[in-house]
Amino acid sequence: MSDKLVRRIHPALRDDIGDLITQRPLPNAHLDQVDPFLFLNHHGPQTYPPHNRGLPFGPHPHRGFETVTFILAGMLTHKDSAGHESIIRAGGVQWMTAGSGLIHAEISPREFLDKGGPLEILQLWVNLPPHLKMTAPAYTGLQKEDIPALVLDGGRVTMHLSAGEWDGTRGPVNSLTGVFMSAVEFKAGGRLRVPGLAGRNVFLYVVRGALQVGVADDRVGAFHLAELGSEGDEVGMRALEDAVVLLGHAEPIGAPMVAHGPFVMNSRAEIEQAIRDYQAGKFGASM
Repeated sequence: MSDKLVRRIHPALRDDIGDLITQRPLPNAHLDQVDPFLFLNHHGPQTYPPHNRGLPFGPHPHRGFETVTFILAGMLTHKDSAGHESIIRAGGVQWMTAGSGLIHAEISPREFLDKGGPLEILQLWVNLPPHLKMTAPAYTGLQKEDIPALVLDGGRVTMHLSAGEWDGTRGPVNSLTGVFMSAVEFKAGGRLRVPGLAGRNVFLYVVRGALQVGVADDRVGAFHLAELGSEGDEVGMRALEDAVVLLGHAEPIGAPMVAHGPFVMNSRAEIEQAIRDYQAGKFGASM
């Protein structure tokens, strides 16, 4: 048994979208991806006033990957061209498989537009391997109560398990590629040791608070992504203060990747085909 080491700690870079506060730790100047994890936007935290314009993510296409959206505060409406629609509230998760292609919108529901309130959202893009790029689109919307909350370390750690397995409990999302995905809340001093990481890449982003990670006790603070080495089969962490962490791990795909806006494929020719298919209306009717 050996621990993965922290290679580098990457700060999120500010990149607001209109009046939506946005910070992006991945990709960045030093790290293109944590295969298969491609992209993370951290929106907020911020408070919207009553009678606001809401989120700016109107109808847009995707192909070739999955989006996993964590609603930490506020609420989010999802609609897509495959007929899925839901309003997910704080503590919930949206898991969308774009696969062969669909059009979706992520907007604020009328209640939020009218009343305003706090908002904080994480959206993570997860790549699909070549043989699943053209899989059928799918969507799972989970409210907080749908997600197992595992109380660990004598109550100092709570793991909200969206996908994968922990000590006999399985998350409600059956990942096509065996992704483990969770949001973890720590009280100061809380400890977590994650086993079973041989041959898997770890995604570890600190939303708030601060952790010590790995055998060298590297400090990872809020709005930072810890890049872990490929060697080792487990990792330990300890909260230096109350903290919230996005924690995932998965087998790397290792295939060529070509990204163009909302499309992630394996070649330029596949990107050009995606654009043609979208323009031809093959992603379904726009909303």
